[in-house]
Amino acid sequence: MSTHPPLDSTLVRWSAPPEERGDRPVLLLLHGYASDEHDLFGLVPHLPADFVMASVRAPLTPPWPTPGASWYPIEGLDGRDPVAITRAAEGLLSWIREEVGPRPVGLLGFSQGGAVAVQTLRVDPDAVAFTVVLAGYAAAGELPGDAVLAERRPPVFWGRGSRDDVIPAHLVDVTAQWLPAHSELSGRVYPGLTHSVSQDELDDVRAFLEARLAEGGTPTEG
Repeated sequence: MSTHPPLDSTLVRWSAPPEERGDRPVLLLLHGYASDEHDLFGLVPHLPADFVMASVRAPLTPPWPTPGASWYPIEGLDGRDPVAITRAAEGLLSWIREEVGPRPVGLLGFSQGGAVAVQTLRVDPDAVAFTVVLAGYAAAGELPGDAVLAERRPPVFWGRGSRDDVIPAHLVDVTAQWLPAHSELSGRVYPGLTHSVSQDELDDVRAFLEARLAEGGTPTEG
């Protein structure tokens, strides 16, 4: 089994230079399959400016001729393998420890990035304050952090389109069972929306993030 490559800190877009970050809460943006760090950075103007936002590039290269980067393979028999998603989450956590430090961060992921966001929360509940999952899902199986999450119930926003045919139905079903049991869940299904993000959804995400800021941006120890 090959080693999962680390994230490249030179391929990260920050919303603020180091001297302006201070103790502001950090929100990481995790793009989807075949995309890169420039994609979700376009959401920055729509999100609360009190956050320092960092859009990171996934470490894997999809098979040619697919462009961009990926967090884990989705082709072939190993597609969407929970073990590969956990490996991606562990790599993200290593980057967080090195580049952000010990304080919890918020995660906002789209599609594959959303799956990694949920898995990162499950691998280390102490490292993630809250999660925004857009057109993503929770992987099947159990992780050691699940019991902690079931007790703490951290805030999670899950948004998806009613016409999204990219995420398999069985994974939507797994997510619909797992998230309410392990988080304080909010969000909705957006009528007519495909595998994308709408302005209505962005408005809801902004309200969710503003609520996190009002709470202090970090979870209560418990």
